[in-house]
Amino acid sequence: MTPEPARPGLGEDQARLDGSLPDDDEMFDMVNLSTRRTGVRGTIFISTRRAAHGPRIKWFPGKPEWEGPCLVVTLEDPPRAINQRLPTHLAREGEAAALPWATRNRDALLRFWHDGLTWDSDEVQDFIAHLARLP
Repeated sequence: MTPEPARPGLGEDQARLDGSLPDDDEMFDMVNLSTRRTGVRGTIFISTRRAAHGPRIKWFPGKPEWEGPCLVVTLEDPPRAINQRLPTHLAREGEAAALPWATRNRDALLRFWHDGLTWDSDEVQDFIAHLARLP
């Protein structure tokens, strides 16, 4: 379903309130990071603090799915991997790559977890650009 166009005479500010125009300062509370960004095969999902659980990332062997099978990696020191319905061989593959990546980027990921919801798009892009990539 495509969004309804802004009604004539409302102007850009009203259209933005209606959700028909993007706002350069919209909030980012999650990011899906590709293999190209992380050096980890699959997708790493990161988010800000938005639930009752502690800081964590999720690793998906392919594209993320809402409530889909994944490997949860806590941002504790040291991190722990928790298999969420992945076949064992995929969980082991994810653990071998996602744990070192999370360890290497732990401080930055914790900053995003705690403060990222207040960052503007430039700050989010800078954060992503400075995440360490595995070789």
